[in-house]
Amino acid sequence: MYPVRNLIKALVFMIVAINASAQQTGKFKDTRDGKTYRTVMIGKQTWMAQDLNFYTKTGSWCYENDSSNCDKSGRRLYTPIAAAEACPSGWHLPSADEWMELINYLGGPAVVGGKLKAKKGWNASDSIASNSSGFSAIPGGYRNYGGVFGGTGTEGYWWSSTSLGRGAWYFSLRYDDNVIHKYGSNHKEAGYSIRCMKN
Repeated sequence: MYPVRNLIKALVFMIVAINASAQQTGKFKDTRDGKTYRTVMIGKQTWMAQDLNFYTKTGSWCYENDSSNCDKSGRRLYTPIAAAEACPSGWHLPSADEWMELINYLGGPAVVGGKLKAKKGWNASDSIASNSSGFSAIPGGYRNYGGVFGGTGTEGYWWSSTSLGRGAWYFSLRYDDNVIHKYGSNHKEAGYSIRCMKN
């Protein structure tokens, strides 16, 4: 009798633990252009689980100025000025502190990379990328302030809303390690990806 009772208690505990750790996912439709984005709750924050792909009249580009890169992979890159205004109503470009809350929740800058990276799309790093957070980061590359594109497949960059001179602080992942880096750009013409966070 007691072994059965103990087994039932153990099963209930396992079910509760699994439910507690399960990701809360959803979808959001941007009424401005009809695009739908996956969402994921990580800790107390709800993020879009895809990079934003919203056309702005100025300050955004598809990678290598090829529209198929936006349509197929979401590789739209924004200046910090455009990024600050691009998220839809009810969402916002996260601050550097909000990025750090995400990073620290997942274990800190030294180990978070693989937890954030999508399982596919990163050159030679699929073994590193677990995407256990559901964030699904892709290596969208960059557009430098001179208008040159690079880094797709190997690097991902995401703006924060925290300004730095004419630019802003941003976060980056590389294909070959688990570290997320925080850098500052003073170039208002640099183009990086953005993720929107729910208000």
